[in-house]
Amino acid sequence: MSARARIKKPILVTGGCGFIGCNIADALATRGDPVLILDNLSRPGANENAHWLKMRHGDRIEIRTGDIRDAEAVTSVASKSSAVLHLAAQVAVTTSLDSPLDDFETNARGTINVLESLRRHNADAPVIFASTNKVYGRLLSEDEVVRSGTRYAPTNPQLATGVRESTPLDFYSPYGCSKGCADQYVNDYGRVFGLRSAVLRMSCVFGQRQFGTEDQGWIAHFIIHAINNEPITIYGDGMQVRDALYVSDAVAAWLLALDQIDRVRGSFFNLGGGPENALSLLELLDIIAEMRGHHPLLRFADWRPGDQPWYVSSTAALAAATDWAPRVSLRDGLHLLHAWLEQRFAPGRREASL
Repeated sequence: MSARARIKKPILVTGGCGFIGCNIADALATRGDPVLILDNLSRPGANENAHWLKMRHGDRIEIRTGDIRDAEAVTSVASKSSAVLHLAAQVAVTTSLDSPLDDFETNARGTINVLESLRRHNADAPVIFASTNKVYGRLLSEDEVVRSGTRYAPTNPQLATGVRESTPLDFYSPYGCSKGCADQYVNDYGRVFGLRSAVLRMSCVFGQRQFGTEDQGWIAHFIIHAINNEPITIYGDGMQVRDALYVSDAVAAWLLALDQIDRVRGSFFNLGGGPENALSLLELLDIIAEMRGHHPLLRFADWRPGDQPWYVSSTAALAAATDWAPRVSLRDGLHLLHAWLEQRFAPGRREASL
């Protein structure tokens, strides 16, 4: 569906004041699409991101304060939207361990609210869901990885190009269960009820407007603590590996999936940096030391439940379906994020964009 065809109705972005959501909303508004955001503004930085969006785009972006657990609130916005990009969620494994019911209500029930609103009132609207690599579970145990320098590497050579979408699902942690449940519901509503749905299983996305915490957004969290000379806690030994994707490349994938929904509907796609943009926690700390001229303060703690020793996405399926490819290198993206966080969080400074 072209932008012109959508111009009379806004594109709904649930969680549109969060890190990825606000970058998607900004990109949509920049290209001329009206945007409607539903966000409960509970995440750190959400109010600031909301202000940033309104300063940049004015009436092109409407922000409604509401919660996806509220079916009526969801219906009021989903029923009048041309498409739904569903990013609102409880996003932390640790929070899901403390409050499994709240995690379920937000991620599983909240997603059902979105799907039911579309099924009953707006069945032709595309819906794209932000899933997670946690649907694959812990994936590898300690005896299935080996140490290679400052990182773990899988012993299975078939994983050299990353984890594919054909990998069996193996939910681990309440967060993995709730997001995995939603992941499957989104696909099933497409299969059974004909919704034009697709799922993006997100790996580590980082970039500007990310207010990282210990529970979510680890790259930004590490850099913020380094900027403020605060100790960074490493759970495990720091050799665990993730693939990292700069936010503008993630946004490009979302827009391609939206614009090509009838080509990608019914599909699951991994969205991450791939093997070329993978790094361990220890390797990130070395890059931070290069950028700042000294090593961050560290302390170590035990592994947390569900922690993956290694996860790297294969994005070949997404590339084949949409011609998408990352454009920002890992190091360039880290320097861009560091510059923004330095401006925003360094003592005595405030964000110039506000």
